[in-house]
Formats: sequence, C-alpha cells, structure tokens
Amino acid sequence: MSKIVSENRSVGSLRIRQNFSKIPQIVDIPNLIEMQEKSFESFMQRTVAPRHRKLKGLEEVFHDVFPISDLNVNAQIEYVGLEVGSWECGCGDYGELGGPGEVCDECGQEVIYKEKHALRECRQKQLTYSDPLRMVVRLVLFDREAVDVNAKTIEGLLGKYIVEDLKSPATGKVLFPARTEITSEVIDVIRGQGVTQIVSNVVREVKEQKIFLGEMPMMSSNGTFMINGVERVVVSQMHRSPGAFFSHDKGKSHASGKILYSARIIPDRGSWIDFEFDIKDILHVKIDRRRKLPATILLQAFGMQVKEILETFYEIETISLSGKDKRAFVSSKSLLIGHKVLEDIVDPKTDEIVLKANKKVAPPVMRKLGRMSKSVKVEIDPEGLIGCYLFDEIVDKGTGEVFAETNQVITEELLGFIFKNGTKKITILRVDEELLDTVVRDTLEISKIDNQIDAIREIYKRLRPGDPPTPEIAKSLFWNLFFNPKRYNLSVVGRMKLNQKFGLDIPLESRLLTLEDLKAVIRFLVGLRNGVGVIDDIDHLGNRRVRAVGESLENQFRIGLVRMERAIIERMSIQDLDVSMPHDLVNSKPVIAAMKEFFGSSQLSQFMDQTNPLSEVTHKRRLSALGPGGLTRERAGFEVRDVHPTHYGRVCPIETPEGPNIGLIASLSTYARVNEYGFVETPYRKVENGLALGDVEFHTAMVEDEYVIAQANAALDDNNKFKDQIVSARQGGDFILSQSSKIDYMDVSPKQLISVAASLIPFLENDDANRALMGSNMQRQAVPLVQPRAPLVGTGMEAIVARDSGAVIVAENDGEVISADATRIVVRNDVKKSRNKETNGSDYLDSAVSIYTLAKHQRSNQNTCVNQKPLVVSGQKIKEGEVIADGPSTEQGELALGRNVLVAFMPWDGYNFEDAIIISEKLVKEDVYTSIHIEEFNVEARDTKQGREEITRDISNVGEDALRNLDESGIIRVGATIKPGDILVGKITPKGETQLSPE
Repeated sequence: MSKIVSENRSVGSLRIRQNFSKIPQIVDIPNLIEMQEKSFESFMQRTVAPRHRKLKGLEEVFHDVFPISDLNVNAQIEYVGLEVGSWECGCGDYGELGGPGEVCDECGQEVIYKEKHALRECRQKQLTYSDPLRMVVRLVLFDREAVDVNAKTIEGLLGKYIVEDLKSPATGKVLFPARTEITSEVIDVIRGQGVTQIVSNVVREVKEQKIFLGEMPMMSSNGTFMINGVERVVVSQMHRSPGAFFSHDKGKSHASGKILYSARIIPDRGSWIDFEFDIKDILHVKIDRRRKLPATILLQAFGMQVKEILETFYEIETISLSGKDKRAFVSSKSLLIGHKVLEDIVDPKTDEIVLKANKKVAPPVMRKLGRMSKSVKVEIDPEGLIGCYLFDEIVDKGTGEVFAETNQVITEELLGFIFKNGTKKITILRVDEELLDTVVRDTLEISKIDNQIDAIREIYKRLRPGDPPTPEIAKSLFWNLFFNPKRYNLSVVGRMKLNQKFGLDIPLESRLLTLEDLKAVIRFLVGLRNGVGVIDDIDHLGNRRVRAVGESLENQFRIGLVRMERAIIERMSIQDLDVSMPHDLVNSKPVIAAMKEFFGSSQLSQFMDQTNPLSEVTHKRRLSALGPGGLTRERAGFEVRDVHPTHYGRVCPIETPEGPNIGLIASLSTYARVNEYGFVETPYRKVENGLALGDVEFHTAMVEDEYVIAQANAALDDNNKFKDQIVSARQGGDFILSQSSKIDYMDVSPKQLISVAASLIPFLENDDANRALMGSNMQRQAVPLVQPRAPLVGTGMEAIVARDSGAVIVAENDGEVISADATRIVVRNDVKKSRNKETNGSDYLDSAVSIYTLAKHQRSNQNTCVNQKPLVVSGQKIKEGEVIADGPSTEQGELALGRNVLVAFMPWDGYNFEDAIIISEKLVKEDVYTSIHIEEFNVEARDTKQGREEITRDISNVGEDALRNLDESGIIRVGATIKPGDILVGKITPKGETQLSPE
C-alpha cells in the first residue's frame, strides 16, 4: 500500500509526491555542500573570537612559523593573534583584535563586523569577495647575558635561546649551536656535560603593533569563492594518507622471481624513508630516493648502539661453560631449535621426561618446554654453538685484547679458543629461524659502522655526494631532516596511522618520527618477509584521505609565510632594530601573492560549472586524484582508477568522466561525509541480535572492515527484526551470506552508495552501469529552460539538490509575505520564532522584516541565464525552510532539468537512424526546449603608436544596412535583434603609412 508523504526535507514543500518506497528514511541526507563549508570554517575559524581559537588551520600555520628571530638572536618577532575582517565599535574602528563577542574597553559596546563589499556587488564590479587579515605581532629586543649554571638559575632559562655556540668543557666539541631554544632536554645535556656558564638572551624592550596582511578571499554561503567577479570552486583532492605503507615487487625485480618486500614512511611534510630488501636479504634504506645504505645505519644515526640494536630485535641467551671438560649448560627455557641435549630433561613437578638425552630440540618440544613449571639447567652439545652469533665480546685473558667482536659468528676455531681461554660464560643471539631471522644482524655486519657520528656522516654522503662533511654540518643536516618541526611533520593523521598500525602509544601531538616508529617498521617488514602479516592496499580508503579546501589553503598559506619569514630575517639583519617598528620588518606581499597564485592558477581552483543547479552541487562534491602532490593522468595505472570495495557508501562507483580522467575524478556519495582527519565516513544503522535499532553511526573504511553489514533492503518485520535467518551482507570487502544474529550494522538507504547525480535517475537498478555513467554526466549539461518542468517520476532528491545548490531562495524565518514581485520578496518575521545561535537559543530578533532580493537575468559562468521567480504572494504565511522563489532549472522548489515529453521508440522512414531523432513541430512552436543564453563581449579602444583607436558608426567600406542597428556612438541599440555576423560595435584603428617595396 503506497503512502502519500512528502519526500522533501524542507517544511511546507510546494508539491506533494506519492512515495512508493518500502524502506523508511532513517537519517536525513546531510547538507550537500557541508564538506566545503566545514573545511573552510575549520581553516579560518571566523566565528570564533581570536583568543578562543583552536590550534588548527590558519592559527596552526602562524604558530608553526613564528616566532622569527634574527641570526644572532638579538631580536624576535612573536605572533599574538589574527583578526579576520573589519570590526568597529561605538567609538570608531576597533584598535584591538576584533572578532565575534569581543567588547570595546573604551565604549563598552560589542564590536560589529563591517562587510567591505557584498557578494552581489563583487559580481557586478568584478571584485574579489574577501576580508582583510590583520595580525598583531610583538617585536622583542634582547641583550646578551652570561648566566652561571646552577640548580637555581638553570630552570629560569627555559624558553630562552643560546646566543653563542655552547661547547663541552671536556672535549671542546659544540654541544648546541647558537639560536638553539633552551628546553628541558637541552638542560639535561648541560647538566650531564658539566657546563658552568651559558651566554643567553634577556628581554630589553617589547613593541606591539597590528599589521595589515592583505585581503583573503572568503567563501560564500554557497561554498564558492568570488575571484575578480567570477565564481570559482576549490575541488577536494584525494591523496595518499601520511603513515607507513608496506608492499612488494611481485617478484619482478630479480630474475629468480623472489618476492622482495619494502616499506615507505610518508610524512605530511618532509623526507620520505624507504626500506627495502635486496636479493641477499640485506635490509637497505633510502632517504628521499637517494642512493641506498644499510638500514641499521639509520638506527645508529638516531642514537642506537650496535648492542642496543641486537637487543631490540633478538633475545640474548647466556651459555655457561666448563673449560676443563669442554661442557656447555643452558636453562631449559632458553633452549634453541636444533640444540642437542646430552641428558634427559625432566619436568620437576610431574617427573615427566620432556626430552630424552642425545635428541635435538624440535618445535613441538619447544612448546612443552614453555609449559614446564620451572626452568632447569640442561647440558647441551657444545658443537651446537658453532654457527651461533656472539653478543658480548670475547676478551683474551692473557693479553687483555678483544679476540672476538659482538655479532661475530662462532666457528670451530673460536669455540676452541673460548674453552682454552677459560671463559666461564658467553652470551649469544637467540635467533629464531622461523620468526625473526638473521636480517638485522646480517645488515649490521655489512654496515661496519659502530658510532652515531659515522652513521650521520654516511647519510650526509648519500644526500650531498662530493661534499666533504664536517661532523657539525652533517649533524645539522640530519637534525633538519627529521628533528626540525618546520621541516618534518607527520601530521595528526600520520601519527594516528603509525600508532594504529603498530599499536604504539605515542601522543598525537608528537609529529616527528621517533626511534620507536623506525623499530616498529623494521620489525613489521622483517615479519612480512617471514610470512607474518599482510601488505597494504594503497587504494583502500583507509589509506587515502581527502584534502579539502581548508587544508589546500593552509598549505599554500604556509608557503607564503615561509617566504615572508626569509624576508623578515633579511630585514632584521639590515635595519636598526632600536628605532624599527614591526611593520618596518614585516612585508606581507609574499603571503597574498601565494594566495592569489593558488586561486588564480592552481589545478584545484576551478572555474565553477554553473550550467544548472546539479552541476554546481556536483562540482563542489567532486574528489580529484590529480593536482599538486597527486597523480598525473599519464602515470596513473588501472588499479588507482578502479572501483574499490571500500568505495561503498563513500565514493560513487558510477559518476566519473569518460576519457583520460576516468576513475581519477570521482564524486562523494549521497550520505558520505569527511571526518576531521580527512577520511570519508558513511552512516550505518546499528543492529543487535538481529534487531535493527534507530541509532546511526558513521564509520571510516578502516573501522568498517571488522563488521558484518547487511543491505538496506534486507526484509524487516514490524518490530524491526530480520525476517530471514540468512541475509546477504558484506564483510571486509566480500559479499557473504550471514546469520541475522551475527549482523552488526545495516545500510541506511539503497542510495547511500551512489552520488547525487546518479540518485536523480529513477529505477537506476535497471540501468546498465555504462549508460548510468553517461546519464549522470549528461544531466549536468542540461541548460535551464524558459519553462522548466519537474519530472513526473522523481526519486525524492530533486528538492534537496535545488535547495542545497542555492538556486532557490529559502525562508530564513517563519513570517508573512508583505510584498512579492519579480525583483524582491519582503517578509514580516514572526518574533517568537526568530532565534540566534549567539544568544544560546533565547528569543532574539535579527530584524522585524527580511528582504530577499531575486537574481534577474544574470549571466552564469557557462553563459546560461540565472533568473529567480517568486513562488509566494502578498499575505501568504510561510514557514522557516520553505522555498519562496524558484531559480534556474527549478520548478516549485524541485530540480527541473528537462521536460516530460511523449517519446516513441519506432523507425520513421530512416530519419531517426542511429542517434538521429525527430521532434514534433509543436515542441518548437511552444518553446518547450527554448533556453536563454547570455554572452558578454568586450572591446577596448587603445592608444597606439599610430594614434588613438576610435569607437564610431563611421566605418569605411561597410554598407548602411550592416550599420542599421548601431546608435550614433557606433554601439548596438538595446533591444535590437541580431543574427550571426552582425556588427555589434564599430571601431576604427589608425593605420601607419606602409613603405611600398620596389616591385
């Protein structure tokens, strides 16, 4: 039995539709341009007062770059805060940092935002819709001060800078160069090295000033940017998430076909690290794809000693020796597979013989030994030690010299010397051939490096070949590579991914690579080689994230600020800082130039597709794998473009371009949203013991893999329990049949896996996938008709697209229409219903009357006509959220891309062969498919070297008939009907005298 209900989310929708859906709507479709708006707000934080802003977006960029100090740390510029927009109070322009909720100290009034240009004005005058940025900075001047180091004074130096190179009293080596900030770690080194005096800085003078940075383009309420009078959209980019990724070469690198595993650590900003095996199972590392070197050198450069490395990757076993009778003893818990025992091993608790004498230890015996109540001392065959690896050195008792080094192989000769030497104990590496084999120890043996300085020097040689390194230069380069937060940043996402992958507990604030990360990566990689664990799928949406508009702008702003930082440091070294103010040192041009460059020429800042409301919405929801830091269409393979199981409910499998960009440009699914880390989430309905609950949870692709998820159309009874015992479900990317009691979640709607454009196709399930793709793309090319008509058979998405695109005008409050004409609608608001977020939901009236101005015959980016028409009449009562005016390609608040015409599938004398169609004359006469296109033509009259160009009606060699529609100035009359080839403007250009050739 069908019900008559409204599918529209807007209250008081204008057309009642009959809904034949069998599945109730569990969750509302989120605002279709929410991704753009949320991302930009997170970047700018316009609605938050400057002092209450979180450390993200623009604030994070400023805190990363500032403070900026000169080369000798005589002065420093510190960031105080940022003002977005112009703010004024009762006494004029507000001198402090303006923002929402700020109150003027002098007049006691709350500051008011002052808009420079309205969006409509920017469109007419070809301006950029922007707000001024002003930052408050502090110029701090320092004096040098020698501080005697003792327990009282040293803690007071925290946060200050070392002004002169700090040397070790014992060795004379530089411990910390000048300009090093004094942190608790630095203080620990100073105490440990016995330093008695530090030359530090002490504040002499502080100057604070508000500086104008420039104009920052702002996002309109429709998620677009108005740049020089033209609407643009910043497309979201799908790129590989920071973190650690494991893969293999599929056996293609070597002729033997052996699979070689590799790992890559990708930060958000900084050097990439690649670990890879060679054919001899030696582990190598590459930094920024330079020449490879043994991987243990990187661990040594991070501060690990050879013994530390061996202890990290191997257990150490102690063997007791008796030199006289050449006997060896070991604890039963430390026995290795392959050791031959010379006596029975008996469990002291049960008296059971676990292993008989003269037998070798095998894997089943190892498990029994592990279950023994306590360890017993067991004699083993000393010959079994041959081939093991030493942990501690063997010292010749006679000469005191080291006879055998750490990590050396025990040979027959060495074993004979050990017994002869009278060594009581030796320690060996407990190498488990099955789990952690000899990779790390073999790599250490090849590297021949035994200290940190040499390791750093080796890395320097790979990165700067031919440049002889001094220890200080090499250290500085290595520190900048991995320990300088300005150069290396994993980002919150990278840190979160590493923690999740390896079960680490490093705080998310730690954005630098740690030794624990490197150890975990090597451990996992060696495990992969031994058949433990699986490689990563780089096309899984848990490994790909969305870089939305806010993040793209943040990266660009950072580039501008870093350029500005260089200029500031240069000016600080030239100018007299005692008389300089902050504005003399700060040149903001690089910042604004970087933003202009991004909006004007970036691959991701695009001319908005404004053909119809659907094309606008789709453009704002687009996900592109191309662009800076992304793929190129020439290099992208088949796998990247393909539909992946994790796309389900997140990325539309249908809507993508045909041609070279297929699969590289996609669209967000209907219900999908992007979380704070940039991963795409989709909603699922919670299911417990076969009962579908009303709770809806959003999950990323990483979390979803663990659950069993039923389809939205799984049959439920009146109590929301599954009717069938066995239902079709998904788990970890596979389709399975599962018992209803084992279902964890179910889809919220069948349209959650497709995009907005595909969801406008009725009976999509009967459509061929290739034709559905073409249909989704071609709907975006429909031009607005003079007489739009909504479809007779819709899908319920028409009103949602029309409203979220901004094509229609929606009532902001309940009220009564006072007047309505073609240009504006005036509504008297209902006082009790008018609410404002800033007043915590208490009754508040913005204005007693709302005036809605309608767009009349404006030209869109695609030269189609943008025209709004009122749907209400004077005296009509309206509700908040109700559509009060139609826009282009909408009718009664619903999307109307075409017309409901009668179509016959039949041949007609061959005139409709293949893709030819025949239309009725009636369609032409009644203007059924007539559309209006507006074009703008510009002509300039310049001053040339030969004289001035002139716009005139007096054109030589042109008949009067061709000039009949021009006025006396030579410009076409308003209202004239023109045809192709007609003259619109007459212009004459002076021609220079040409010298005739002798011919």
